[in-house]
Amino acid sequence: MTAMDDRAVDAGALIAEVEGHLLIEATLGDGRLVAARFARQFGWLTDGQRVEVEERFVEEYVGLARASWRRTALRGVELRGEYEEVYGGLRRRLVLTFALGMAGLAATAGLLVLSLAR
Repeated sequence: MTAMDDRAVDAGALIAEVEGHLLIEATLGDGRLVAARFARQFGWLTDGQRVEVEERFVEEYVGLARASWRRTALRGVELRGEYEEVYGGLRRRLVLTFALGMAGLAATAGLLVLSLAR
């Protein structure tokens, strides 16, 4: 329960949100470091220009990272669907094989009982 209302807190969603914020902050930090290193090679830039180049670099860096995360998430959904489809087929085959095996075993046992009863 939250302190503000009576709604239950979804711990998994909360953890995912915190992880997302941490990932974005780490990416922003990485982007700032790379941007500063990139802008340093242009010694002729004024301080204002350097700051603007760094800010735009970070925006691009984070945008590329987010696009990559989206592609990865979409691929994960695709793979999950493919996995579930294959798993479902394997499960159906296993159940069918087990059922046929049990039917064969029951038929064999029935024939054995009939042959012993004579």
